[in-house]
Amino acid sequence: MAATRYNSGDLRRQVGSPRAKNRDTKETLCRNVVIYGHCRWEDSGCTFNHDQNKASGSQTDLNSNRRVFNVESPSFTPANQQQPAGKKSTFSSQAASAAPFTPRGVGTSTPTLQQPGDSTIFNPAAIREFTPQNYDVGNTNGAQSVTQDGGLYSDPFSINSLGQTMPPTGQYNPYANDPNTLAGAGGGLYQPAGFGNGLVHPPNYHLYQPPSELYRPSLQPYQRTTYDFFIPKDRRENLQKKLFHMQQLLPNSGLPNLDRWHSLFPLDTKATRNSTCFGYPSWMYKAQNNKNGRHFALRRIEGYRLTNEKAILNVTKEWKKVINANIVTVHEAFTTEFFGDSSLIFVYDFHPLSETLYDHHFPPNNGHNRLRNTNKIPENVLWSYVCQIANALLAIHNAKLAARCLELSKIIWENNRIRLAACSILDVLHHDSPNRKTIEELQQEDFVKFGRIILALATITPTLNFNNIDAALATMAPRYSTQLKGVLEWLIKPSAPGETKTVETLLGGMTTHLANFANFVMQESDEKEFHLMRELENGRIARLMFKLSVVNERGDSCGVHNWSETGERLLLKLFRDYVFHQVDADGKARLDTNHYLSCLSKLDASSEEQILLTSRDNATVFVVSYRSIRQMLDRAYGELGKEGKPSTTGATI
Repeated sequence: MAATRYNSGDLRRQVGSPRAKNRDTKETLCRNVVIYGHCRWEDSGCTFNHDQNKASGSQTDLNSNRRVFNVESPSFTPANQQQPAGKKSTFSSQAASAAPFTPRGVGTSTPTLQQPGDSTIFNPAAIREFTPQNYDVGNTNGAQSVTQDGGLYSDPFSINSLGQTMPPTGQYNPYANDPNTLAGAGGGLYQPAGFGNGLVHPPNYHLYQPPSELYRPSLQPYQRTTYDFFIPKDRRENLQKKLFHMQQLLPNSGLPNLDRWHSLFPLDTKATRNSTCFGYPSWMYKAQNNKNGRHFALRRIEGYRLTNEKAILNVTKEWKKVINANIVTVHEAFTTEFFGDSSLIFVYDFHPLSETLYDHHFPPNNGHNRLRNTNKIPENVLWSYVCQIANALLAIHNAKLAARCLELSKIIWENNRIRLAACSILDVLHHDSPNRKTIEELQQEDFVKFGRIILALATITPTLNFNNIDAALATMAPRYSTQLKGVLEWLIKPSAPGETKTVETLLGGMTTHLANFANFVMQESDEKEFHLMRELENGRIARLMFKLSVVNERGDSCGVHNWSETGERLLLKLFRDYVFHQVDADGKARLDTNHYLSCLSKLDASSEEQILLTSRDNATVFVVSYRSIRQMLDRAYGELGKEGKPSTTGATI
């Protein structure tokens, strides 16, 4: 091919062999041989090597004879560039020992070289990103020192890490009166045990609050707001809180499930072990029964070993008969070892949102054990306590029993309603005691304990701090009536020889206050019944709404095409428009709750009042009574009931 190309010498410029440049070219392979395969001037004076085999061998020898690279050798400089004056043309020793370049983030196993004592060399790979650790949301006084490293890519604001950083100083108890008195930072965040495993928040009751009462004067006397037709906000919120606390759970609490009880929740506001009353440490829990699903209060007597099973059977049998409004009903008692020891459990009714009389009137001062000086308790409140405790003692003494455990910490309070919450416990614990007192002696002691409780409340002094009863009675004299002081003296001081104190005698000396208390209770009962009647009407209206919703806008049914638009069902649709789809003169929707409730109430009562029903195109007009509409609704709903399947739950409207 090379010969063919060079036969046309006139068309191409003749390329000669390169001219030697004053160097030994005998060992250099000719370019013509490399490019074209032969050289035309091989026999005409070309001084280059034309033997390819010889050239490859000599090239290998040349490479082997080359000198190793030396840092002191002169650097390469182009021929057309002048060397700057005064500049060295050699590499420095520091440049020769520089660390090799390693891109950041590349997973290489080659370690990065670094001068041992040189701290001025910048190494980005050795710098870690800033990540805050142990962030304490409850600390508002300043930053705390961090000693725990959570890793470069850990999320310090995740729920798990936040739960780990919470100081384990206390456990949130929703039954505490003041959440600010809880021990531990971050108590206001409402974190139970196991906070990192699941957040539990109370309902936002403020979202259900009606507008402020300040806007009430702008309404006319005959005008009403929507909230006037329903239960008052305070009662509704109280009931909602009760339901929430009744269903409240404590995840990862470590409490066991008993034979017939599960979902135990601690009710004690203090984690201290107190054995003053029973002689054994006691704890309170809320639990749910496996059989009926009801919630009960369990009082556990820790470390008690039962020696006589008849003690439980006989005592609980007698106390289950005592049913009184001021006594927490006793249901049963049993022993268990699920807590890791021998414990005695008493089962009582559970009253959510209740607190002890001690916690209510002697709250701690900012989480400390020192009691806060409270204001004077009104005398009518003390008289109400006297009447209620006397009512409880009357039922107990008539059953040939004794309350025995009468202390401020064993009486629960809820909206001025008190109940004795620890009955029957001492009867079981002291059942086989050799020094057991008679029922008459125990009943006389009940009166003394009764008087000490009221005296402690009147003097704002815990019962355990009494040293001189006469001085305490003299202290309360200027603030309360002589009648209350006389009742307390009769209760606390020993009776005359041959005289026995009875509840009937006590009630006979305070008939006026009993009448006032009975009047207050009946008035409150009337108010609750009034609100209950309004909710009863709302329930009846809800049933009507169910029926109307089932009948209206129903398609093909009962073998009739467009069933709800035919026959008398059309009047039910027009009645729906009359009640809920009315507009004013400007064509705007009329939103009147009073109109809704009034029409539905008349429909429920089958009123004879007649109304005018008009179709949306104003082409059809009917004059019909509420009684006729109610009959049409019942017949239409009955037709659907005959066609449809019976309810699986058995519920009817």
